[in-house]
Amino acid sequence: MSSISNIIEAYLKKMLNSSNDGAIEIQRNELAERFNCVPSQINYVLSTRFTIKHGFIIESKRGGGGYVRIEKVPMGDGYKWLKELYILVGDAINQKQAMGILGRLHEEKIITTRELYIMKAAVDRSALRVDLPWRDKLRAEILKAMLSSLALQKQ
Repeated sequence: MSSISNIIEAYLKKMLNSSNDGAIEIQRNELAERFNCVPSQINYVLSTRFTIKHGFIIESKRGGGGYVRIEKVPMGDGYKWLKELYILVGDAINQKQAMGILGRLHEEKIITTRELYIMKAAVDRSALRVDLPWRDKLRAEILKAMLSSLALQKQ
């Protein structure tokens, strides 16, 4: 059985995919009621699975008629997007963030399922047998090398 976080993530992604403009507005409390959870669970899903590294922008308005707007960053020019992603990776990245980036590349059909599995294996902690923080630095360098290779193919 999937965790509540996975279910909420899948629900929000389904809503995003069916929206006309790649954006949705939700209310935390209403979503929490729908999934019979606390609003902090919604916050957790938003802050860990809908980040800029995953290809999303979150805008939040608190208070009375408050809402959360989730917007999928448009891919547009593949090269430009890959370049921005390269910069976002920075000097270090953890495994969860790297997997999120690779998942988005696959969702957007920039990489095939086969490439996804190969790339995931290359940045997985089981393959990078060095201690932290060196592991996250090494993972970032490997991921940036892969993004550079993809960007070259997009030109």
